Parts: sequence; C-alpha cells; structure tokens
Amino acid sequence: MKQALIFGVSGQDGAYLAQLLLEKGYQVAGTSRDAQMASFGSLAALGIREQVAVHSVTLTDFRSVLTVLNTVKPDEIYHLAGQSSVGLSFDQPVETFMSIGVGTLNLLEAVRFLGAPSRFYHASSSDCFGDTGGEPATELTPFAPRSPYAVAKAAAHFEVGNYREAYNLYACNGILFNHESPLRPTRFVTRKIVAAAARIAAGSGETLRLGNIDVARDWGYAPQYVEAMWLMLQRDTPDDFVIATGHTITLRDFVAEAFAALGLDWREHVVVDPELFRPADIAVSRANPAKAERELGWKATMAPADVARAMAVHEQQEILPK
Repeated sequence: MKQALIFGVSGQDGAYLAQLLLEKGYQVAGTSRDAQMASFGSLAALGIREQVAVHSVTLTDFRSVLTVLNTVKPDEIYHLAGQSSVGLSFDQPVETFMSIGVGTLNLLEAVRFLGAPSRFYHASSSDCFGDTGGEPATELTPFAPRSPYAVAKAAAHFEVGNYREAYNLYACNGILFNHESPLRPTRFVTRKIVAAAARIAAGSGETLRLGNIDVARDWGYAPQYVEAMWLMLQRDTPDDFVIATGHTITLRDFVAEAFAALGLDWREHVVVDPELFRPADIAVSRANPAKAERELGWKATMAPADVARAMAVHEQQEILPK
C-alpha cells in the first residue's frame, strides 16, 4: 500500500486529492499548521476526515518539515500548501513569499537531505505566465508574474526544476490554471459569485459588488485536476505540465452563466466597484494543455461555463431547507 503525504490537505485541492488517493488504495496523511485546532471542513464535507492522518507542520520551519517526512516516509509528496490568494498577496507580500518560496525550498531540501525515493509534486500556477497577450501558454512560455503571489510561485517553480536537475529528484510542477469547486472559500471570486446568486434566488434582495469583470480566465473543475496531479507522479520520468481546459471566458460570462442557471438576469443584481480592482491584473489567461492530453492521457471534460452552472446549482441546493 502506497503512502501519500499532502501538504495543504485542508484546502480544496488537498481534500479532493485525498479522496482520489483513498479510492486508489493509498494510505493518506496530510498537514496543517495546527492539526489539533484545524477543522478540516473540506475533508469532512467529502466524508473522509477520519481516513486521513493529520500532522502539524510549519513549512517555513525546516525542522518541522524534516520531522514529518521522517515520520510518514511517503512514497509520494503533494505540495499544495502556502498562501493561495492573489488578492491577499498584495496586502501580505512577505508572508506570501515566505510560505510559498521558502516553504517549497524547505520541502525540497528535506527530501534531498533524507535521500528518500519520494516522488514530489508541486502546485505551480498559471499566474506565473502573467499577460501573454492572449496567446495560449504552454510549458515553454516565459514567466512574467504580475502579483506577489505569482512572483512567489515562479520562484518555487524554478526551485523544483533546479532540484530535479541538480540532485536528480523526481520532482514535477503542475502549472494549473484556475480550477474551482463548491469547496472554494467565499473569498475566491467564483464562490463569491455563486453564493450571492443562490441567496438572491432565495429572495435576499442583495446586490453583488465585483471588481473588473472583463478579465478572462480558463476555469476548470478541481476534482478533475487532482487526477492530473496523480498522473504526473506515475510516469517513469518527472516533467512539468500545463493543466487547463483550453477554453477561456470573461468573468462577466461566468457571472451570466451562474445567474442564468438559477433563473436570474445578472445585470439586475450586479454592480462593478472600482475599489475592488487589483493594483495589477492579467487581462486574459489562455492555456494550451495539449502536452497533458498527449503524455498523461488527461483532458478536462468540464468547460468554464459548465463549472459556473454546476457551482451555482450546488450552492442553491445547499441553502434549501433540508
């Protein structure tokens, strides 16, 4: 029985990945900053909380990382932890870089130090590409990050490549474009949208305030993306992969699809608030995930509009009287 260790198991991707690995017969352990106090609500929502062993780890503390790796002795390591909000990174740039850049370096160095044959997956990010002028990004597209979050992710991405080359570690970067689900916290704009739409459909009478709705993104469905993470670690040789749907829509269209799924005209309930615009943002994010389909046999089956509708319907069902 393989042993997997998921750093960031309490988040959206960590919970879905834990579920997938359990279904595949793995023993699964996960980490949180304070495992005794954390609620692990996402694991509980999927009904797998008791099946995942949890450990307290601070990624910026090398000894803490080394201890958990030596305790669990994982065959596969999935690094999904760190500050995950682009917007918050502008307010907390140092914390963002420490948790992502230094945290990833500590993990890689601990794996190298122990000399264990663990396979290592790192959650890189499409934000590293910055503005590609509307051109679909591939694994060879140069990075031009436009937020503290993206800068930190780019540093971590290159750390993985460096350790793979210099120390022959089995280490992969999954360059994931936006991926959403009902487990997203409401501070993420997609969940903010569908939660408001469901409340409005129920008669709340509120107005949803959003920032720039002309930005365009490739929004996929998170439960499908964790399968790509697993597939990366099953290959004979490590490599980096863009994971995306290959389809891009504007946030305006995402809003329209979510509201329409609940029988609403978004224009009657949404206002654009310039105060919510970011200091710098990517106008259009596009992806070319052909390599993942060709070499991993992975392809997204839900396009961004499908994701918007599915999330809105799920949110509505959650607030209906039981």
